[in-house]
Amino acid sequence: MTTETRTIEVRSLTGGAVDAALDDLARLRIDVFRDWPYLYDGDLDYERRYMASYRDSPGAVLVGAFDGDRLVGAATGTPMEDHADDFAEPFAGRDLTRIFYCAESVLLPGYRGRGLGHAFFDAREAHARTLRRETSAFCAVIRPADHPARPAEYRPLDAFWRKRGYAPLAGAVARFTWKDVGVEAATGKSLQFWTKDL
Repeated sequence: MTTETRTIEVRSLTGGAVDAALDDLARLRIDVFRDWPYLYDGDLDYERRYMASYRDSPGAVLVGAFDGDRLVGAATGTPMEDHADDFAEPFAGRDLTRIFYCAESVLLPGYRGRGLGHAFFDAREAHARTLRRETSAFCAVIRPADHPARPAEYRPLDAFWRKRGYAPLAGAVARFTWKDVGVEAATGKSLQFWTKDL
């Protein structure tokens, strides 16, 4: 029996190419973020509104992982000043024009463990450097260790992020609201910022 392993191509998209990929990214976000720890019960209309900052930012990048023509993973980033105010607020008093915000990184489960997470960070950090940014930042949802939806086999990504050179930024916690799977109304969530000097 022969098993064919297809090569996954990673490409950085900017300008109009970002806009063209946003619906595929929206579907990926809904699929991947439905799982722990985000438990996000998303819809395409909300996604399109949320992702307008990528479409409208000349400094945005979408790093896509393609299996043939199919987008199976993606990571995005924008200059911090171009993203939602909710995410810039924890950096009050800092020069936002020196910070690059690495937004989501989503990958379908069957494509994990192939080094694509590193490729996503490599490409976004390289893009940030072309924009003369000095800091790369992202945030991750904070969930209690005893949350009833936490899978027994779940392993946090902290070790991966630390290996990349990121560390939690003390006191930099954003608040964002979304609807969890199986819950009637949207609730506020806390997200911890991690940063790295570029």
